[in-house]
Amino acid sequence: MKKYLFVFSTLLIFCSFTSEKSKSIPTGEKLIYAGSYNMSGLMTQLAQVTLSTDIVTTSKKSYLHLNCELETFSKWDRFFKIRDLYEAYVDPATLKPSLYKRSVDEGGWTKTEKYVFKNNIITSTVKRKNKPEKVATFSINPATQDVVSLMYKLRMLDVSKLKNGQSMGFRIVFDEEEIPVTVKMLGRESVHAGNLGEKECYKLSIGAKTDVLKGKDRNLIYLTSDSKKIPVLMKFSIPVGTGQLTLTSASGI
Repeated sequence: MKKYLFVFSTLLIFCSFTSEKSKSIPTGEKLIYAGSYNMSGLMTQLAQVTLSTDIVTTSKKSYLHLNCELETFSKWDRFFKIRDLYEAYVDPATLKPSLYKRSVDEGGWTKTEKYVFKNNIITSTVKRKNKPEKVATFSINPATQDVVSLMYKLRMLDVSKLKNGQSMGFRIVFDEEEIPVTVKMLGRESVHAGNLGEKECYKLSIGAKTDVLKGKDRNLIYLTSDSKKIPVLMKFSIPVGTGQLTLTSASGI
């Protein structure tokens, strides 16, 4: 299941492989997905993933709060209960992260992470179940971001300029390590997008230097080909099977 969660996180953010002038991410936006897994040849819905945004104001600054929640449907909890939360606090204009937090509860296994960003340095605080808290400091590439803040960079891209077969790369930090990811444009397709109806989408393929992703052009994300570039469908192939995330509801966009 942890492989599934890594793939989900990576698929949502991998399209952020370049940058241009920042665009505003709407506050109050909510995207809801159904997470499905291939069980005995049938794609079975197991979990719900919710992405949402709001503004948090401190005495010194206002931050855009990016929130990602993943939970199994109640009928599956007795088999493998998941309650995961990913959060990022970023500059509203640039999406540069100041703080990343992750709380994982998967079948009773727990882990919490906190990354504090300062220039090209991360101070991490990690606590795993039945293990002592660990604090570390490590350097990152100037363009590297956490998985939550980077997923929202897709609003800043002009994907239309990519040619079919063209690939580009970027880096994410996940589980206390930097991971290079390669992205390739595969074209356009019409995809059902929940309450948004049928939408023309960019079809993008992901490759990463990890043994989690399997198969050529089998890990895919579909982004609406409008200015919002909402991820409406994600497909993944991992060593233990295949699955997908399907947009069911979009509001505040």
